[in-house]
Parts: sequence; C-alpha cells; structure tokens
Amino acid sequence: MTCDPRVLRRPLLVGLIPAVWTVVLGLWGLSRQNSVWRDEAATWQVARRSTGDIVRMLEHVDVVHSLYYLCMHGLFAGFGPSTTVLRLPSVLAVAAAAACVALIGHRLAGAYVGLGAGLALGLLPAVQFYLQEGRPYALVAAGSAVSTLLLVNALRGRARKRTWAAYACAVLVCGWLNWLALLILPAHLITLLWSRAPRGVRVRWAVAAGAATAGVLPLALFSLDQSGQVSWVPPLTWHMMIGPAILLAIGGLGGLLGRRAGTGTGTAPGTGMGTAERTGVAGRTDRTGRAGPPDLADRAGRPGPAGTVEPPGPVTGSPSVAAVGLPLLAVPQLGLIGLSLVKPLFVDRYILFSLLGLALLIGALIGRAVDEVARRSRPAARCVLPVLVAVALVALLPQSLAKRSPASRVDDVLAAAERTRQLKHDGDGVLFIPAARRDTWLVTPDAFTGTRDIALAETPEKSGTLKGVEASPARVRAAMLAQRRILLVTDATGVARPTRGRRDRTKAEVLATHFTLVSDERIRGRRVAVYERLAPASGG
Repeated sequence: MTCDPRVLRRPLLVGLIPAVWTVVLGLWGLSRQNSVWRDEAATWQVARRSTGDIVRMLEHVDVVHSLYYLCMHGLFAGFGPSTTVLRLPSVLAVAAAAACVALIGHRLAGAYVGLGAGLALGLLPAVQFYLQEGRPYALVAAGSAVSTLLLVNALRGRARKRTWAAYACAVLVCGWLNWLALLILPAHLITLLWSRAPRGVRVRWAVAAGAATAGVLPLALFSLDQSGQVSWVPPLTWHMMIGPAILLAIGGLGGLLGRRAGTGTGTAPGTGMGTAERTGVAGRTDRTGRAGPPDLADRAGRPGPAGTVEPPGPVTGSPSVAAVGLPLLAVPQLGLIGLSLVKPLFVDRYILFSLLGLALLIGALIGRAVDEVARRSRPAARCVLPVLVAVALVALLPQSLAKRSPASRVDDVLAAAERTRQLKHDGDGVLFIPAARRDTWLVTPDAFTGTRDIALAETPEKSGTLKGVEASPARVRAAMLAQRRILLVTDATGVARPTRGRRDRTKAEVLATHFTLVSDERIRGRRVAVYERLAPASGG
C-alpha cells in the first residue's frame, strides 16, 4: 500500500481520507457494550426534557453547556434516545476536525504533512476517548479546527469579509459550547505575530475576535454564579503537569524538525506538491528546490511546468506549520494552568482542541520522515505514511480497545439500572447516595417502574436541577422507616467519596440501624444493594 500521487494532487481527497478514517474509528465499538457513564447520563437526561424545562434548569446549573443541551434535545426528539444518537455528533465533529487539520497541513506544507496530521488526530489516545463521548468537547474541537483553517486561509491572502464573519461565528459557537474555548484566540494571535501578518489582517482578526468574545462574555459571566459545579476539580499539583509537559515536548520536537526540513513540507516525490515556503519567497519552487519567479498558472492551481500541479504560493505573512501548531498546542495548556492558579480548573477535556496543534506538529514530523526517505528512494517515500499509520494503530491497539470498554469510564448508569430492574419488587423504596446517582433512574425510568423514590421532594424538571430536591433529613428518616424493603443505588468502593451531607448521613445511619443487608452487588463502578427492615424487638 502506497500513497497514490494522484490523491496527493487533490486537496479534497487529502481532507476526505482523514475524515472517513476518523468516522471508522468512531463507529468501532460506539456503544461501549451498551454502557453510559455519569457525565453522558447528564446529557441524556437533560436532552429528554422539554425546551422549557431545559431553559429553567440552565438558570441554576450547567449554563456553560446550554447550546449543547439544546442541540442534543433536538436530536433526541428527532431520532430518539440511544447511545448512537448520544455519541455520533462527537464522531462526526472529530471527523470534521481531522479534515480541517489535513487541509491546514496541506496548504502550509504539502499533502504528506496534511494527511499525516489528519490521520494522526483520530489516533491520539485522548481524542479516541472523547471521540465516543456524549459531551460537547469534540464539537469544540471541530469549531476550533474550522476557525484555524479560516485563519490560515486569511494569512495566505484568501480572506474576504465573509471569511472573517465565518471566523467570528466559529469562535462564537465554540465559546457557547464551552467558554474556555476562547483560549484559542491568544493562540491565533501568536500565530499572527509569528507570521508577521500584515496590519490589515491583524485589524480584521481583532474585530472578529472581539465580536466573538463579546458574544460569549454574557455566558461566561453568568456561569461564574454556577462555579460550584467545578468544586470537585482538585488544586493544581506538580504531577498534573507531567501530561502537558510531555505534549509540549512532542510538539516542540515536531516544530523544530519541521523547520529544519524547510518548514516540514513533506513533499511527495514527483507529485509537484511542494510549496514556496522552502525558499521563504512568494513564488514557485522548481523540482530541484530552486526558487523561480511567481507563476500565475501555478498560483491559480493550474498545471505548471512539466505538467505538475502546484498549489497557490504563499503570500506575505503565510505561516509555517510550527507557527500554527505550537501556539495551538501550548497556549490553551498554559492558559488553563494559569487560570487554575486562581481557581482549580485543570481538566484536560476542557482544552481537547489544543490537540489539533499536536496533530499538525506530528504531521510535520511525518513530512520530515518522507523527505529523508525520498532522498534515497522516491517509491519508498510513498510507503512511509501508510507504514507509520499501521505501526501507530498496532502500538495503540491495547489503548484503543480499553477506551471502547465500559471499564474506561468511572461507572455505568445503564448496568446499574438493569440490575435494579432485576432486583426490584413492587412497592420497594429507592434511595440514592449521593443524590446525583439518581441519574440511574432519570436515564432509564422504566427500570424503576413499581418503586418509589422515598427521598425525593421535588422532581428535577420541576426544581430546574439535574438531580432534583430531596426532603429534609427528618422526613427522609420517616419515609425510610415506613418501608419494608429499600433498594440503594450508590457508588462502588473506590469510586465513592466520603458521605458529607447531613441527609446522606441520615440515610446511611437508618439503613445500618433499622435494616439488614440481603443483597449487595457491585457492577461497573456502581453498587446496587437491597435492604430489608429488621423485625422490631419483642418486649421483655
């Protein structure tokens, strides 16, 4: 298997191949053995509510995900709730991001860099994790890829008013999916400065970035009142910096080797896919690497000398792969670290989009490898990319399989619900410790038919919350003592946190004092236990 030179001459195929590749990776094991974990359960239960109920909830919680929840509500209403509908948007979003990354690499440094970057994105372990996740992070990555592609087009002299309008819209949508996506703006600013973009381009970028920021600012300010939602994020520690340090080291290596290779062109031997960036001038480069005068036919993408087809030559301010990839990788990582010094926020999924930069820099490394092999054998150079992808696929196979298993997540809501269905008796009371484990009932209410949630005072829909409002500890105690049999759904050992709230302590105390444990099963990170009321002690 080799890379057909005819493919390398078609930018559409350079983007399409990584997109199809990513869709295949995403559809592989998409249901994760019909499992849904707690974060996805939040999406599932909110998406099933009415639009009015969702808006009411957003006033109290999760406003940062408002756009995503409304979109998923539309999909669930149109296609019904299922693991496929839950996760397919993420698969398609990462596929779109892979296509954009491939096009960016192709336009900056040649087809091999583009193909390598696009194919690498879907293989990155963190991307494989969120590729099949029913949460908004993959969609943010797709929007970030689109905005970066638009920026590259602008730097290559192809910007019109609609380009900047589209750029502002892409950043705005990303911000409404998660306002931390605005960290892409300082990354793009560094790319502009690194590339010495003309003043006009910088001014237009500033206007578009300012408009997008203004559109996201109300959401960001409103979400500050709900900052208690991220109180679970631990304070920043040195060991948390190991992952970002490794990523930055790999990215720095890719950028360095790409520059040493003459911007990491990854030129396909004999295909005419090189760019004038090898010489740093806005003109045509002949097959010997010598700079020639600008050629209008070449700049238009039409056949040039000797029947080759050259992409449009770069213009003043045209960036290198390093100028785009390194800021895109480093700035969100460093920016989130900086924010976490003020308030703990460092969670890698919040800046998943930074891995677009890593994929571009990996593409530059692949381009360098192709260049080195091409000096010895042009036919062999065409095998470099397929071989590298095959080796990476095999090397990452254990991780790929692990990320497609239920054990890859903290717990499984559907497994706990199914076990509850098997253990329940009509008239049983049900308790959830903590109250957030009520998501087991909210995702699959039919599994609890015939039972009663004895602690619930106000439903999640009516209260505008994710988990509902529970009664006072005294009322919960009285309701428990009126039950003969209680089903408890809680976290398994190793997942559970210490019981903190007075209400949850009351639940645990009453169960220990007045009930006996008759069944206790741990299944995929959750625990389903059955308690029966102790017989009252007989009088002396």
